Amino acid sequence: MQEENTRAETVVITGAFSYTGKYATKLLLNRGYKVRTLTGHPGRGNPFGDRVEVFPYAFDQPGQLRKAFRSTSTLINTYWVRFPRGKATFEAAVHNTRTLIAAAKDAGVRRIVHVSIANPSLQSPLGYYRGKAQLEQAVIESGLPYAIVRPTVIYGLEDILTNNIAWFVRHFPVFAIPGDGRYGVRPIFVEDMARLMVNAAGQEENTVFDAVGPDTFTFEELVRLIAAKVGRPVRIARVPARLAYLCTRLTGLVMRDTVLTWEEYNGLMSNLLAPQGRCTRETRLSHWLSENHEPIGRHYASEVARHYAVPA
Repeated sequence: MQEENTRAETVVITGAFSYTGKYATKLLLNRGYKVRTLTGHPGRGNPFGDRVEVFPYAFDQPGQLRKAFRSTSTLINTYWVRFPRGKATFEAAVHNTRTLIAAAKDAGVRRIVHVSIANPSLQSPLGYYRGKAQLEQAVIESGLPYAIVRPTVIYGLEDILTNNIAWFVRHFPVFAIPGDGRYGVRPIFVEDMARLMVNAAGQEENTVFDAVGPDTFTFEELVRLIAAKVGRPVRIARVPARLAYLCTRLTGLVMRDTVLTWEEYNGLMSNLLAPQGRCTRETRLSHWLSENHEPIGRHYASEVARHYAVPA
């Protein structure tokens, strides 16, 4: 895979200041790319300064979107919504992304790197996975060369899931696991994910691949590993899925957040986060937790506060 850019090409990456996006942006800059970003929060702080040119999402103005793509070689698209909130629905995200793809193509973009999800399906009863499948289809049908990257759980210091498992372990004597806890999770380190995205921007062939690390855990094993690494005893209680969901709903009300959605419970318990096949990067979660156990779970990580600037 390409590890450096020698032509000073311009890349547009959506969400350059977001969790995964900022790691990919740092790598793009280090490799000599010129970078622009599209963001829903153009007024927020730009950690990259004048090295990243900022454009707002303007899905209702395709002409404005096209301006961001002028003289651009590649679109790296991370845009999506984790759960519906107000007008930000899965259906709206699908529509907006199609608008984004069309604007990129009209402006002469030559390649798309699209971040999807493991195990998307047009037949899925889950709107998240169905919407992701619809967008994979839109990318392929655009006629542009593409790479579709399918991650599962992306962990790192700003990760929501890993951090909040640790937060629950640190603050409560019992951790409620929905069902038997034997369904799988195959996580990938955020810097590994960023490298896959940026490497894909330098390729030419069409490709679709899972972004997964070397470890597969059952969910119970994941919780026990995190508890061991942060040095907290944990008592596991296996409870019906709807009871576990009710508990997280109540926690969400207290924290003014959405901890886990019912769709996420269903995706997890259906083994959708543990695709088969070879690993695509080598960082082990156990090693990373050993090095970063001190800050993990010290504070609750709010998805709503992160994306909607609502204090948790």
